[in-house]
Amino acid sequence: MEIKNRSEMDTQFCWDLTPIFESDEAWESAYADLLNEFPRLSELPGTLSTSAQALKNGLDTLYDIMQKLERIYEYAFLRKSGDNGDTRSQEMEAKSISALVRFQTESAFLNPEVIAMDPETLKGYMADESLATYRHRADDVCRARAYTLDVEREKMLALLGDAAQTPSNVFEMFESVDMTFPNVIGENGEALPLSHGSFSVYREHRDRAIRKDAFEKYFGAFASFIHTLTATYAGSVKLDCYQAQVRGYESACQMALHQDNVSVSLYDNLVASVAQGLPTMKRYLELRREMLGLDELHIYDLYTPIVESVEYEMPYERACALVKDALKPLGAHYAELLDEAFTKGWIDVYENKGKTTGAFSSGVFGVHPYVLLNYAGKLDDAFTLAHELGHAMHSWHSDHARDFVNHDYSIFVAEVASTVNEVLLSMYLLKTETDPQRRAYILNHFLEGFRTTVFRQTQFAEFERIAHEMAERGEPLTAEALNQVYRSLNAKYYEGVQLDDYTDTEWARIPHFYRAFYVYQYATGFCSAVTIADRILNHNGAEDYLRFLSTGGSDYPIEELKIAGVDLNSTEAILCAMRVFSDMEAELEQLLRKAGD
Repeated sequence: MEIKNRSEMDTQFCWDLTPIFESDEAWESAYADLLNEFPRLSELPGTLSTSAQALKNGLDTLYDIMQKLERIYEYAFLRKSGDNGDTRSQEMEAKSISALVRFQTESAFLNPEVIAMDPETLKGYMADESLATYRHRADDVCRARAYTLDVEREKMLALLGDAAQTPSNVFEMFESVDMTFPNVIGENGEALPLSHGSFSVYREHRDRAIRKDAFEKYFGAFASFIHTLTATYAGSVKLDCYQAQVRGYESACQMALHQDNVSVSLYDNLVASVAQGLPTMKRYLELRREMLGLDELHIYDLYTPIVESVEYEMPYERACALVKDALKPLGAHYAELLDEAFTKGWIDVYENKGKTTGAFSSGVFGVHPYVLLNYAGKLDDAFTLAHELGHAMHSWHSDHARDFVNHDYSIFVAEVASTVNEVLLSMYLLKTETDPQRRAYILNHFLEGFRTTVFRQTQFAEFERIAHEMAERGEPLTAEALNQVYRSLNAKYYEGVQLDDYTDTEWARIPHFYRAFYVYQYATGFCSAVTIADRILNHNGAEDYLRFLSTGGSDYPIEELKIAGVDLNSTEAILCAMRVFSDMEAELEQLLRKAGD
């Protein structure tokens, strides 16, 4: 079917941006007004410490301009996302980004000035009720005081910032632009082009020879440049360790986790707790080997479906009804918000020419969230709808419960609400679906999401920790050493799978490694969501969860999750998720073995 132009789309299934600005002309007027407000920023440096009122005036000015800027940016961003080829949208987004950069530059004085204030003086100011909304923000800034250097050394580190992006920039350009791959040989001997995108298709191919060929050639390409990629990654690791050492952190891991006030022990508990689920993973891998009819399982056999695709047509209207039914445990008001999302222009549903691919949700404070889909009528699309609506409802609840200063939640908890919705949808389908083949398909869908999000991301987290600890001990980060570390982790996480030398280099293709100690949050978020969904369905946890959705950025993420019944400083949430994984693996095994009898 031919893809339509944006102008040809049924507006019933397109988002309505008029609640943000009634027209492009209104946006232009707001943009001009914003530029006229920037001179107010130049009056603030050096004034914040003079009195509580001066501090309040300065913060009020900053956040007032920030709120106006966010609305201007979101309108341009969403308008362009609907059609990236639209010239006016491109110009509007470019202007809003320019304004954003200017704001960031002119407000850069804020944190250093607050940190430089006498602690007792600042404490006295913040006791003033007129500054109550800023207390968490001030506490968060002041946590960095112990790791903040004098002005000259901070300036030197800031000047290093651009150059410090070199390892990441080199990797991105090499991997995304310069790298090429040999063709894969198809079933009839034809040459099939291999790329980053097509690799994800070939690794699921039913023909094992094609999977094997794709893995050998894809990872072989990385292996042929492994020393270059090793030097690039080692440079990134060394910069992390340098920053941590200069600032007085105990390790690069502590420095990265400190941003969210997360302890290193939490990171270690995740790795240890996930390890307790590895026996179930081994059973799951053995089931995979058996169902694929293989004598031995290789890494290239881990992605092809073990449950044949079932006919599960899912028109958009049916998906909306299904998601609403699955989320009934969250109460009547949540259901009303879903209806509003479906009918009031929150969601841009179908693909059109120039539209941003994939899916996302973007909150607009003072309006409502917006969701982008490229809906294609499959069960996976219903899961995507549930996922993005989880983000949207998190934004809605936080925006309505908190002021602008405290509405924005941390990346650490960003995937929790979205995954809760996916888990609730899985549980609803399993509760209502009686067809064994469909049940097996749903179970396999959940288990693969668990495997790739919890086990795989924890494996990545463990690799990052080892690599940085090697650098901190002064051990050389050679290709041979890093390959060996990754091979040992493959052996640990995929016990029973035959390891091939070329997959030792997989670490060299992971872009997230250039944002150190980030990936563990995928695993903690997924496990938190599984635990919360279990509490909602079986332990009357819906009200606690809705209160969590309303916390925004008013507290540290670990404390916010406690409201929903998850304490990641203990191991219970991770172990609860492991039990759910084990139960679902057992049911899938029973279904598949019964079907094979």
